[in-house]
Amino acid sequence: MNLRILLGVSLVVALLSAQAAPFVDAMRGPTPITATTEPPRLGNQINDDKQLQRNYSQQPPVIPHRIDGYQVDKNFNKCLDCHAREKTAFSQAIPVSATHYVDRSGKVLDRISTRRYFCKQCHVAQENVPPLVGNGFRGDAADAAAVPKK
Repeated sequence: MNLRILLGVSLVVALLSAQAAPFVDAMRGPTPITATTEPPRLGNQINDDKQLQRNYSQQPPVIPHRIDGYQVDKNFNKCLDCHAREKTAFSQAIPVSATHYVDRSGKVLDRISTRRYFCKQCHVAQENVPPLVGNGFRGDAADAAAVPKK
């Protein structure tokens, strides 16, 4: 039998058997991957304004307060109402890092760099929920000790 025909028949058999037993993902439960599911409702974000310790020196700090409804787009950044360097004396918020004022060529700018403007690319709010999967990550103690204290 021609090798191409044999491979083609094998592929068809594999695809048909896969349809009989749908693929499932343990995080979705018994719902097949091809089916639509209802996402779980999110609870209340952690809103205690406590600065959490970082696990490694380059870890972006997490957001310790609610941010739902914050507008962050090309026209406006709600985060900068409090975290812009010129507003922190009044707001008592932690100022945006000086690294956010440097463009990709290393030039220091008088405004936030466009590559650092969308805060939620790196910084995330916290939910008080159990982890979905186990995680044994432990940051290097020497690295965590190098994290600047604010």
